[in-house]
Amino acid sequence: MARHDAVDVTTERKDGVLSVGVKGRIDGSTVFAFQEAIESAVEDGDRAVIVDCERLEYLGSAGLRTVLVIAKSLSNRDTRFALYSLRDQVRVVFETSGFDTIIAIHASRDEALASFVG
Repeated sequence: MARHDAVDVTTERKDGVLSVGVKGRIDGSTVFAFQEAIESAVEDGDRAVIVDCERLEYLGSAGLRTVLVIAKSLSNRDTRFALYSLRDQVRVVFETSGFDTIIAIHASRDEALASFVG
């Protein structure tokens, strides 16, 4: 587990899926630590990266941009990307920006995993 100021990022890999847990805030002061934690954890064999946002308390504009950068980077590697269990205040950030039409957002871990089947 990596500890960075006001954001904790944990990772776990199973069957080619990298699961990322995020706790705290992703803002201008933590965004680089968040991005580095994910980018350093991704491996060539990963077919998908899913991010548990249940304990993500705040996502600022810098965090939103970084999520998009990560999603595009993974797409270039043919690695799927999804978020799940967003708190209402974080979901609103994605909906207001229109990023919910670009980034897959699911209600649960199971739903996110099921989206990769087929």
